[in-house]
Amino acid sequence: MTKSRTLVMVSIVLAMLVASIDTTIMNTTMPIIAKELGRFDLYAWSFASYMITSTILSPIAGRLSDIFGRKKVFGFGILLFLVGSLLCGIADDMVQLILFRALQGMGAGFMMPFPAIIAGDLFPIEKRGKIQALFTAMWGLSAILAPLLGSLFVEFLTWRWIFFVNLPVCIVAFLTLLPYKEDYEPKKASVDYIGAILFGAAITSLLLITLVEDGQVYYGLAGVVLLIAFYLFERKQKSPIVPLSIFKKKTITWIYINGFIGTLALFGTSSYIPLFLQDEAGLSPFMSGIALLGVAIGWMLVSVPAGKWILKYGYRILLIIGNALLVLSGLMLVLLNDTHGFVYTFSIMLIQGLSFGLLSTVGVIGSQALVGPHEKGISTSFFMFCRNMGTSIGVTIMGALLTSQAVFMTGIHHLFLYGFITSILALVTAFFIQNESSLEKGN
Repeated sequence: MTKSRTLVMVSIVLAMLVASIDTTIMNTTMPIIAKELGRFDLYAWSFASYMITSTILSPIAGRLSDIFGRKKVFGFGILLFLVGSLLCGIADDMVQLILFRALQGMGAGFMMPFPAIIAGDLFPIEKRGKIQALFTAMWGLSAILAPLLGSLFVEFLTWRWIFFVNLPVCIVAFLTLLPYKEDYEPKKASVDYIGAILFGAAITSLLLITLVEDGQVYYGLAGVVLLIAFYLFERKQKSPIVPLSIFKKKTITWIYINGFIGTLALFGTSSYIPLFLQDEAGLSPFMSGIALLGVAIGWMLVSVPAGKWILKYGYRILLIIGNALLVLSGLMLVLLNDTHGFVYTFSIMLIQGLSFGLLSTVGVIGSQALVGPHEKGISTSFFMFCRNMGTSIGVTIMGALLTSQAVFMTGIHHLFLYGFITSILALVTAFFIQNESSLEKGN
């Protein structure tokens, strides 16, 4: 069992590493790719197609794992990501690349929830914080490796190796998954295909608001109508793709809401702090990147002991503290001006790391421990979905506030004022979270 556990940890860490790297690896190389493939007008869709499909499929993958088992669905995701990566590497034009990136994103959507889901199956609550810290380290490593690898491949080989390098990693991830003997017994049920289509169409419409320049109102209305149709349809299903029963627990529902609003508020900070540091503080891109490491440091500091803290203090107080730290970072951002430099901004990012590390780790563990074993997959992945949606919408709102002002610092002040106010709302929602007994045996 120990060997099987070690191998599956290798598998999920490798899969998460390639999926997270491919989220950002094209940031520095896409101009070169677009120059070779043409159709620069489709530039943004090479990122958007990956983001949309990975976001939509994450909760669906979690639900499918409750029905068919973790190993089968996770393994399918690895193979799908492998095929998508291969096709991206041999794409001949921009349209092909966008379609293949969508396929690759589908594979990522099937893979991304499983580090948290499988860790929830393998480890007791008090040890999950350490595992979450390991996953955070992988995200931090991918943030460092992605631009470096992209630049190296373009300079010494070809941009196609951005995708080809995933192939051996995916093969190793798949092979190390094969010996895994999962303890979880799946609850056989029919697959709600219509519900999955309605959910996917609704979320796609809502995400398109953040991507298109015209017609946002129509996409928004379509998304709302489809969500209502999805809700009405799911109420009548015996085996819904998103079981509405998980929302009957008020604590779980408020954890979802808090995760969404918290990331909506200030998770996008790291996208705009480098602009301030380079344009106003005069720091190099390297030093502005170092400032962002504060997030990873803070995140890991609280992730490791978070599991033990939950058993000692409960969910409510930890989530209130995490949101209070978020409000503090928001206040410091509102006070940010052109006299502030590296130390001040690093301190902000460190506090945000402490905040999001606490909110994410406690939220993931709570979303697993407070539901039955046959709802753990969908509950975990739905929490991650809420955070992803909050991040996507929040970054877009911040970008709009920044570009709406002729003076850079005025735009920065407006976007962080928005984040501060929204973080206060997130703190308010944390007070609605109550401590509940874990449903997991032995915990």
